[in-house]
Amino acid sequence: MMTISAVEDFISFHGHQVWYRIIKPDQEDSKKLPLLCLHGGPGVPHDYLEPLEAMATPAAGIAATGRRVIFYDQLGCGNSDRPTDPKLYSIDLFKEELFAIRRALDLDQIHLFGQSWGGCLALEHALSQPAGLVSLVLASTPSSIQQFITEAYSLMNELPIEVQQIIRKHEADGSIQDPEYKQAMELFNHSFLCRIDPWPSCLTSAYSKVGTEFRGAGKIIDWNIEDRLSEIIVPTLLLSGRYDEVTPTCVETVHQGISGSEWVLFENSSHMPHLEETERFLQVLSEFLNRVETAL
Repeated sequence: MMTISAVEDFISFHGHQVWYRIIKPDQEDSKKLPLLCLHGGPGVPHDYLEPLEAMATPAAGIAATGRRVIFYDQLGCGNSDRPTDPKLYSIDLFKEELFAIRRALDLDQIHLFGQSWGGCLALEHALSQPAGLVSLVLASTPSSIQQFITEAYSLMNELPIEVQQIIRKHEADGSIQDPEYKQAMELFNHSFLCRIDPWPSCLTSAYSKVGTEFRGAGKIIDWNIEDRLSEIIVPTLLLSGRYDEVTPTCVETVHQGISGSEWVLFENSSHMPHLEETERFLQVLSEFLNRVETAL
């Protein structure tokens, strides 16, 4: 019977410590390449991606794959250092951090998985045409933050009118720390972020360790790589939910832009199908990675 081990440690990056976790089967299959996972937010640490550990171990209806699965907390959140200088944080910093992780952990050939903002970071990595990137998996990922914001605001029209008014009022006033706003956003989040009630412990754990810098759309408000999607040439899998805050319209843009990309829409999920439809999510992911490796 296959067993796994978990290794946790830090790498040094710009004088700070970046935490990582490796899930490794005792019998690693040399034909199965590592899966490197990028969390979202920005600033929501890796914890909520916990079901992906099953890609290394028999669980959730999939056979043991014999592949390593690697997580890390991006600088500024979770178990990594949290420098307080806001000028430090940028998309370029996180692109550099990803390369640093790959070098430090000898990840010469990888499948790269990114969820939400993590998928944006994965797209940036792919656009640099890095060596050893074998496939790209984008879970609930837009190619334009402005399109994402427009679509997310359109979802608000599905909420009760009084909830819409509360959200818009506090966002206009800059009073998003108000308890009334937070209560209204809970309804939005339980409709379009994760529809499981109550939320799984791994998701609540992640939100208890959210970073305070580079959070939300502030520094990425103008991020848009839609016109560069055609440059991505590695096999790409798109995963998203029917009720996703990254709406099917957003994902359709990515699907049309990346030639040959595959798209699986989870009909009973919002932004977290890996939590909301875990077994099917892992099956789809595992089958894609196996197909890519068979073709190598």
